Amino acid sequence: MNKSMLTTLGIIVAVVIIFAGIFISQYNKAIRMNEAVDAQWAQVENQLKRRFDLIPNLVETVKGFAAQEKDIFLGVAEARKAYFSAQTVGDKAQAASGLEGALSRLLLLQERYPQLKSNENFMKLQDSLEGTENRIAVERKRYNDQVQVLNTYVKTFPGKFFASWAGVNEAQYFEVPETQQEVPKVTF
Repeated sequence: MNKSMLTTLGIIVAVVIIFAGIFISQYNKAIRMNEAVDAQWAQVENQLKRRFDLIPNLVETVKGFAAQEKDIFLGVAEARKAYFSAQTVGDKAQAASGLEGALSRLLLLQERYPQLKSNENFMKLQDSLEGTENRIAVERKRYNDQVQVLNTYVKTFPGKFFASWAGVNEAQYFEVPETQQEVPKVTF
């Protein structure tokens, strides 16, 4: 073989190696983008599951604590009302005993909880709900950002060719239906 043939063969091999490198690189890029979309969707699902696990537990916790305080305050109010509406000494004594029982429960609750915390618990619930919804919104945005990157690659040349070869298709954006665009309502 002569020198010019070796040079030509070397150039052809170099071009083939360069194209093979580009091809492999772009193929891997399509796979990485698809995996990034899948991973980000898993984060959205993670936050949605957190919402569905957390909110009912928080609501029940606050309801339980609020009910305990409500019962005590209602007992105090009812005993006070009974005392002032009592006509006889016996009725007043019975109302006073009822008030003492309610007050002892209030003092016991206050010993355990120096500040009665229903309002604080409701504020914490509100903060937790807001934080959960914000986490979901952030993960949705990150997912949609990854989808945009992938879909742009899949729809443009030469990405379309490499994505097709890698079996990577367009991903769907996370779009909330109109009926579900409201924040979940919490009722007590």
